[in-house]
Amino acid sequence: MTKRISLTAQAHSIIDKHLTTGEIAIDATTGNGHDTLYLAKQVGITGKVFGFDIQQQAIESTDSRLKSENFTNNIKLFHCSHNQIQHCIPTEFHGKIKVIMFNLGYLPGSDKSIITQTDSTLSALEQAIKLLVTSGVMTIAAYPGHSGGDTETNAIEQWHQQLDCKQYHVKTIYSSEKQTAPRLYIIQKN
Repeated sequence: MTKRISLTAQAHSIIDKHLTTGEIAIDATTGNGHDTLYLAKQVGITGKVFGFDIQQQAIESTDSRLKSENFTNNIKLFHCSHNQIQHCIPTEFHGKIKVIMFNLGYLPGSDKSIITQTDSTLSALEQAIKLLVTSGVMTIAAYPGHSGGDTETNAIEQWHQQLDCKQYHVKTIYSSEKQTAPRLYIIQKN
C-alpha cells in the first residue's frame, strides 16, 4: 500500500522549489506555527515572514515555536484576521511577496467551533494575490469535511475559477476521491 503524502507536505514540496533565502513570505493562518517556522527556515535570516491569526492562542503558540528555534528577528506576527493582510503588510513589500500560505479550518488541538470564515477568507485571498511577485506562489489548504468547511471550499473553488488564466496558473490536489476530502490549491502568478 502506498503511503499518502499530507497536503501540508505537498505544499512544502512545491514551495521548496520557489522560496529561497532572502525572500519574503506570508503565513496567512499561523495556527500552531509549523508553516510559519518552515517559511522562516526557507527565507533564512535575510528574508522576512509575516504571520496572521485571529486567535491569541495561535499567535502565542507560533511565537513560542519560533523562539525555540531562534527565529525572531525576521518574523512579524499579527493578531488579526487574514482579511487585514493588505493593510498590515508594509507597502514597500506589496508586489514582492514570493509565497503565501493559507491553511484553513480550525486551530488543531483547540475549539473546533472557531473556524476560518468564508467572507474573510475570500477577502484575504483577493488581497493576498495582489501582493505576489511575478512567479510567486500561493497555497490554500481547504477542508470541506468539517462544519462550514464545505461552504468555504466551494467559495474558493468559484473564486479561483474566476482568475485570469493568462495571469495565474491554478492546480488542485485532492487528498482522496471523497467529496469531503481536504484539497490543496496552488496558484502561481505568471
